[in-house]
Amino acid sequence: MVKKTLIGLMAASAVTLALSAPASAADEGGWSLTSKVEPGGRIDADVYTGLGHSACTPTGPVTSAGFTAPIKMVGMGNWGHMGGSTTAIGRPGKYTASYPCSEGRSPTLTFTILGTPPPDTTTKPKPKPPTTKPKPPTSSKAPKPAKPQVAVKPAGAPQTGDGSLS
Repeated sequence: MVKKTLIGLMAASAVTLALSAPASAADEGGWSLTSKVEPGGRIDADVYTGLGHSACTPTGPVTSAGFTAPIKMVGMGNWGHMGGSTTAIGRPGKYTASYPCSEGRSPTLTFTILGTPPPDTTTKPKPKPPTTKPKPPTSSKAPKPAKPQVAVKPAGAPQTGDGSLS
């Protein structure tokens, strides 16, 4: 009775572990990678190629532009478990990592180096508007003289009246 109970508990534990694995790990062949890391932090990679995992055996290191050096995969015990670690670069952002495998595939996962990414320098900055007023275009014609304020100039003495109102 105790033996059957223990076997049942072990089977239930195995099912629980299988169901709690992230979908991306199953899609990517049974490997995992540290998902978030501080700049200069440690990144771990694990590949499970045995015990019913569909991962292919790594034939080379895990590489990424976010690593200071590739991760060389080494055996981590029984049942096809391989792993390794490296250091993240100092530039924050999202990166992808992949490794070549014996089946010819290259499974890929993404990870994030935390922090604010520096501004994108690939786009050209917008030109600044000029700070001085543009000069008017020069022409070969001389400017026209201003028109007089009064069209007809008066002639003679001003008419001031006869002086009876003073």
